[in-house]
Amino acid sequence: MVAHLSLPSSFYLVLFAAISYTTSIKASSPDFDFTTPDPLSLLASPNTSAPVFEPRESTIASVHHALFNLNISCHAIVQSFLDRIEAYDKQGPAINAIITTNPNAPSYADELDAQLAQSLAGGGSWTPGKLFCVPTILKDNYDTFDMPTTGGSLSLKGAQPSEDADVVKIIRDAGAVILAKANMHEFAIAGLTISSILGQTKNPYDLTRTPGGSSSGTGASLAASYSVLGTGTDTVNSICSPTSANSLVGICPSRGLITRSGILPLSYTQDAIGPLARTVRDAAVLLGVMASAGWSRGDNVSALGAGLRARGVEFEKWADKGAENASAVLGALRIGVPTALLNDTEADPEVYAVNKVFNSTISLLQSFGSSIISIPGPTLDINHLSAVYDVQVYEFRSELDSYLSSTSYNNTSTPSSLPKSLAEILTQNLYEKGDAATGAFMINATLPPNNPTNPDYISRLAGIDSLRTYLSNLFAQNNLDVLFYPHQSRLVVPIGSPSQIGRNGLVAALSGYPAIGVPGGFSEPSGVNGVGGEAGEGVPVGVEFMGRWGEEGRLVEVAAAFEKVRRARRAPGSTWGAV
Repeated sequence: MVAHLSLPSSFYLVLFAAISYTTSIKASSPDFDFTTPDPLSLLASPNTSAPVFEPRESTIASVHHALFNLNISCHAIVQSFLDRIEAYDKQGPAINAIITTNPNAPSYADELDAQLAQSLAGGGSWTPGKLFCVPTILKDNYDTFDMPTTGGSLSLKGAQPSEDADVVKIIRDAGAVILAKANMHEFAIAGLTISSILGQTKNPYDLTRTPGGSSSGTGASLAASYSVLGTGTDTVNSICSPTSANSLVGICPSRGLITRSGILPLSYTQDAIGPLARTVRDAAVLLGVMASAGWSRGDNVSALGAGLRARGVEFEKWADKGAENASAVLGALRIGVPTALLNDTEADPEVYAVNKVFNSTISLLQSFGSSIISIPGPTLDINHLSAVYDVQVYEFRSELDSYLSSTSYNNTSTPSSLPKSLAEILTQNLYEKGDAATGAFMINATLPPNNPTNPDYISRLAGIDSLRTYLSNLFAQNNLDVLFYPHQSRLVVPIGSPSQIGRNGLVAALSGYPAIGVPGGFSEPSGVNGVGGEAGEGVPVGVEFMGRWGEEGRLVEVAAAFEKVRRARRAPGSTWGAV
């Protein structure tokens, strides 16, 4: 195995020496960043003095530096990621994160190369899209016109949408190259990332553990540097769970900021979609691109975000501000820590490992002058919220049936034998049996009482409104900037576990308040302090900031400041070898 620790200091010497370049393209936008290449991207081939692109731990900026300053083609960049998928996903550690690789990705890259060459030959000013040639992986519940959308289910194998989801269109318009569709927990129902169409995805940091879920095909892919960016969906924990388990950054946005039109649904009330990346800045860029899709007729909730989008969606400016002024940003923070989201069962080594990391982040924040305010009380207890407020089971059948009756799903490219309802999916009996909760949930969702006319459903919706009011008052009464807590109060569970227990994402999912997960640190290596598994480098532990509704910019600023001083992200050893 090729050992991975952290980037040697010599890489950073190369980085600082390289920043003296001048660009060959005149960018008319002052916000387009050509100036921060990742040090790995500056490495030269061992057989030539010409630089080659290094995909490991790459960023949007390093891709653009390679394109615009090192004359590396988009085709070569895209191929470097496809080579990593080939090397690590079904062989070697066999992460098993990718359902479908896009056969058109190299030709899309060629088109971008031609566009770039034409712009250079023509002279004058040219502003490339913010995601120009940035390799991106989508969770397999995002509709794509050029790849099937299965939701991780054999029942939908071969389902070919006739058009992209609205956010996929805008991601492509920004110049991204969609490399692949990633595995997910079947229909996004749970958090283990096991599906009937692909099976179990592994955690690249510990191949005996799950990678969280349900968006952890994307999460594991980013951890292993299969792409620069990825997308997820969230109904309870599904963006920040893979973020925590894979040492990533993930953003679950304010309800209504990003349209969900063209996304295979689970819950009208709780569903959200958002970005995953290895850095706060990259996640902020993708968040802004996704938000710029605007209002959509296919998702009336997107109208709620009109005022937020009107303020501007260049969230990377907030990331830059946070990173540049980290000490000042952190020093002025008032941070609420809800005790209901902590686990004091420290005799359990899986819990102790998380608490050790979380307590160290609290100490770090305090050292910069942050005020930590303990928020006592059971109101935010996850078991309580799940029992009395969660509405997924009442909405799933009607939401899925509506999707399966859409014109995009029912087109000449989709086999007519594919199901048109949840009831038909259950009759086919193809769904994943390795996770008992998935089948039980689907069956339960078809029972007559579980529909949007049930008085209990109406009561739960009222309870969600009360939760939003409680949170608004909590922020106001305590003059809080953010809430802060570990995303998962114990380490991510081993493969074969019945559920992904101890996750705290439901607070944001129910309220529709924005949350951002960032790397907090790592557990001790396996075998130290009772930690099980095979993580010779430790298991990732993620922390989560939650802000007021509509305050994504401020949340990104805080997360970027924290990222700057914590520097917790590191790559997994299982996929660190060069390809």
